[in-house]
Amino acid sequence: MSELFPVHTAETAPAAARRTVEGVERRFGFLPGAVARLAESPELLDGFLRASALFEATTLDPVSREVVIMTMATRNDCHLCVAMHTATLRRLDADEELIAALQAGAPLADARLERLRGFVLDVLATAGDVPDDAVRAFLAHGYTVRNALEVVLGIGTYTMSTLANRLTGAPVDAQFAAAS
Repeated sequence: MSELFPVHTAETAPAAARRTVEGVERRFGFLPGAVARLAESPELLDGFLRASALFEATTLDPVSREVVIMTMATRNDCHLCVAMHTATLRRLDADEELIAALQAGAPLADARLERLRGFVLDVLATAGDVPDDAVRAFLAHGYTVRNALEVVLGIGTYTMSTLANRLTGAPVDAQFAAAS
């Protein structure tokens, strides 16, 4: 864990981050370690939370959104995100086989969700220059061109999160570890 990044509280956070930190603390009942560190950059903290809210409002269903997030979390080796989103998948009553495969970064048994996971990886591998045949394969699994663009939003959002969490050495909070 990096000791270079301060672990803020609502009182020590930069003034521009205090309201956000207080809101997150109210929502969770505690201040997650990642937020305590990201507060050092109010812009990054607010940017991530806003982008996350936008991603949550997409037309992708909740489990599909979690597939995007977990694909990013495992690809970028963000243990905190894996723990948090494992807990989310369990709250969504996702199949334990799906959760285990996502945690391992392994192929998914569900063909539709596996195509989504593969599409995320295609977008990353090609820096967005996904060949039309791969986009068509994605669409053939019931997704839309809008969903393809929503995947890009999810990738951007969780690139911010996973990289910042790793950079700051954000810990897996006990509350998230217990739920995952």
